[in-house]
Amino acid sequence: MPSKLLIASTALLCSGSLLAQPSTANTQPPAETIGANPQLPNPNKKIIPTVHIAPAKGWPDGARPIAAAGLSVAPFASGFDHPRWVYVLPNGDVLVAESNAPPKPEDGKGIKGAVMGVVMKKAGAGVASANRITLLRDADGDGTAELRTTFLQGLNSPIGMVLIGNYFYVANSDAIVRFPYVAGQTQITDAPTKVFDLPGGPINHHWTKNIIASLDGSKLYATVGSNSNVAENGIPAEKGRAAIWEFDIANGKGRLFATGLRNPNGMAWAGGKLWTVVNERDELGNDLVPDYLTSVTDGAFYGWPYSYYGPNVDVRAKPQAPELVAKAVKPDYSLGSHVAPLGLATSEGAALPAPFNAGFFIGQHGSWNRKPRTGYNVVFVPYDGKAMPTAQPVVVLSGFVSASGDAYGRPVGVAIDKRGGLLVADDVGNVIWRVTGAPGSGQPQPAVPPASAAPR
Repeated sequence: MPSKLLIASTALLCSGSLLAQPSTANTQPPAETIGANPQLPNPNKKIIPTVHIAPAKGWPDGARPIAAAGLSVAPFASGFDHPRWVYVLPNGDVLVAESNAPPKPEDGKGIKGAVMGVVMKKAGAGVASANRITLLRDADGDGTAELRTTFLQGLNSPIGMVLIGNYFYVANSDAIVRFPYVAGQTQITDAPTKVFDLPGGPINHHWTKNIIASLDGSKLYATVGSNSNVAENGIPAEKGRAAIWEFDIANGKGRLFATGLRNPNGMAWAGGKLWTVVNERDELGNDLVPDYLTSVTDGAFYGWPYSYYGPNVDVRAKPQAPELVAKAVKPDYSLGSHVAPLGLATSEGAALPAPFNAGFFIGQHGSWNRKPRTGYNVVFVPYDGKAMPTAQPVVVLSGFVSASGDAYGRPVGVAIDKRGGLLVADDVGNVIWRVTGAPGSGQPQPAVPPASAAPR
């Protein structure tokens, strides 16, 4: 029988009373909950979970995000269909994955599923997937793409992209496929070759799959999110999920590289280590559980679903697993709760003024279950010479939510282009934004990385 909680939530959503809450200014999470040693409050599980979305509206004519001091922002290209991810080819061409969730017949069943369906649709995630990768070329270097072609189509909710040698790899929602690639081509018409299966299935709750190459180009790493919030669909449904996989390209074999990562997305190499950003669990209060940025250690377990931030037990996970909690690794850096970090890029190759020349850029999609809202911005986390985060995040782009609480845009994937600009995919505004140094800001040469980057 449906719980009173879910019945009440559905009634409120259907009546509009949750969807039309008074607007509240976006805030950063409390400073004490951000950084290497966040202070975590006690769980605050309410009878009716907080639902406080920013309804998707898109940008008014001429409007754009607010750039930090010393930076400027302008559209690189617009008119997309839910652009989620960006990837820059060696010749400078920019690829945009236009994508949304695949059919998931077993996800979203029941009253709770119906509630979440309404919420996600209102937040701009209800459109059909274009299943397309678009190529953009700015040959004259004026900061605006003048060539635009359909690079690939007929995919299955694509997100991650990487070029290794003469092969272009794409992470669909259920598999990694590859295509032959010739430098400079503007369209691929060859049929895909499936190289690795990824966990998909009829639930596929966290459907996005990202990929990155190893530093020597011999392996692929793939992110796979969980099939639930906190394993409420049962542990068997989580097989192979909430993890980063490693695939050997030469022998075709895969293995779990790291586990207990509820919903990892963006990945980057820095300081010789693989880093990722992770969306943590919900329904424990405004300031639990912090989403995070962390280096990823081979064989490590990061807690989900049994614990968070090391030994903090989540009593909702059934059955409990104290032996796993005992070895749970504490993440490197808290970004704050519910900010929804998705995109991740280092400052390598960036031509931006200080302090944006040594650190991580993170696209934060924004909260749907925190009041006041948080995220809906791009932040920069400075790092030291060993690529360890050293300070509070600096907001790079803001202004994605109007004063009345509507979402003009939501940032997702981020990447540094060949001329050193920061590209930001905006899946509600349907724009690729480009961030550069403002005139007179003393724009530097591209930053020197703490370690060599992987092939791209």
